Amino acid sequence: MAMTQDRPVNLDLKTIRFPIMAISSIIHRVTGVIMFLGAFVVMALLGTSLDGPEGFASALEAMDNPIVAFCLWGFVSVLGYHFVAGIKHLAMDLGHFETLESAPKAAQFTLVAGAVIVVLAGIWVW
Repeated sequence: MAMTQDRPVNLDLKTIRFPIMAISSIIHRVTGVIMFLGAFVVMALLGTSLDGPEGFASALEAMDNPIVAFCLWGFVSVLGYHFVAGIKHLAMDLGHFETLESAPKAAQFTLVAGAVIVVLAGIWVW
């Protein structure tokens, strides 16, 4: 079957509207990458804190730095959203939230729960 060349092509990325399920899935993937990269920073901080009393004091002092606190807040926020989205994906693997009615609701819940986790992580870190 030959393809015709007069098919409509939308190259304006500002007009493309993703469904909420796609947005939730893309954020889940992005948070996975950020978690991978942030794990090195968190492990370095953990390693410093386990070097003895001096290392623990040094890690506590580093956490008083606003940049380190912001990175810690970001890591905890990303971890929380990724966890919630992962639970949703596990439920989908079991056959739940796969219908046209329930999938957007599950994605909305994931985004709202992620936002709540971001706020709670901010309260905890700051």
